[in-house]
Amino acid sequence: MAIGALIGAYHEDDSGALRALLPLAGRTLLEYQVRCAAAAGAAPIVVVVERVPQALQDAFERLRLDAIGVFPVSELNEAVSRFEAGSTILLIGDGIAAPIELVMRMADHPEPSVATVADDEEHQAYERIDAGSRWAGVAVVDAHLLGSTAAILGDWDLQSTLLRRTIQEGALRIPAGEAGGEPLLVERADQLADFQHRLLQASRGARDDWASRYVLAPIEDFATERLMQTPLRPMWLVWAAVALTLGGAICFTRGWLGAGLVLLLLSAPLDLIAGRLATLRLKPLPAKMLTRLALWPAAGLASLAIGLWEMRHGTGWGALVTAAAGCAFAEAARIEKGGIPPGGELWLFSRRNAIFLAIPFAVGGAWTAYLLAALAYAAVSFFIIQRVRHRPSS
Repeated sequence: MAIGALIGAYHEDDSGALRALLPLAGRTLLEYQVRCAAAAGAAPIVVVVERVPQALQDAFERLRLDAIGVFPVSELNEAVSRFEAGSTILLIGDGIAAPIELVMRMADHPEPSVATVADDEEHQAYERIDAGSRWAGVAVVDAHLLGSTAAILGDWDLQSTLLRRTIQEGALRIPAGEAGGEPLLVERADQLADFQHRLLQASRGARDDWASRYVLAPIEDFATERLMQTPLRPMWLVWAAVALTLGGAICFTRGWLGAGLVLLLLSAPLDLIAGRLATLRLKPLPAKMLTRLALWPAAGLASLAIGLWEMRHGTGWGALVTAAAGCAFAEAARIEKGGIPPGGELWLFSRRNAIFLAIPFAVGGAWTAYLLAALAYAAVSFFIIQRVRHRPSS
């Protein structure tokens, strides 16, 4: 069954500005809500507003640039017309910062349902449902109920009236803690600090090689926190990583070995940062994205470029053969490592590990020795993977 989303954006915070415009992860709370709804498969996504200040218009424009269709409406009848007859609607309350897991699990419910929190001191600001529970700010309602509510609404609050009618019609009540985590009802910007920190922590990738876990982690954290507040698109960082890697390969062919290594070092964290920014914006980068996949062969070209330079300037054809053999073992290891248990790749050959391995050899000017070390590293990694994959089961 088709599901749409209805989000309120008309209540004000303590400063008189819209709650929907409170900052969260470099964007606004409303953008986070819309992205959660989009990630849950909701379409269309309708935002009920009374006024559209420039900051809200900017938020809508950023969402549209990311190909997320969002429709601001000020007339309730217009909101009703946006939804198909027979569809269900994911209702997200004004000022609600909900975990993405809660939104997605609620959206999966085929019948009307309401997420609840306990009626206790911690949840006094939430709307009461009965003596024992309050509304968690996320619900699934029938589209026909929205139409009939619009006909009788008058001066009443839309989300409260729609919630009441949904409960009266026997909607399921689901504790938010059992359906993905409790949301946060936000009235001040400082209330979002802990929620934003959790989002940042959750955006971390696996860090499955030693370079990303022990060397690049502080850089990745620092850059992600700064860049999330900018309009920078994650895909641009991946393009930059490919460009820097190819630039490093060109430098190696010219004999600018130090400059080439610097470019490779600069490229190393960019795809990690891009992945985290995309996760924070609830639009993860595709696993099969061509630009991302190009990083591996681009790094192979850089290795061959070192071998080509060394072959022409002193060590003969053996350097190029060594580089080619290292690339072959690295590719074989990459193909075979699909059977390695999670966390088992930490010390194996990877693009980032190979880049940082080059530093001590570059300091000593021993580039042919580096190619030999990279070959040995890739070969040992390949045989370890083979050993693990083909080990007899007990």
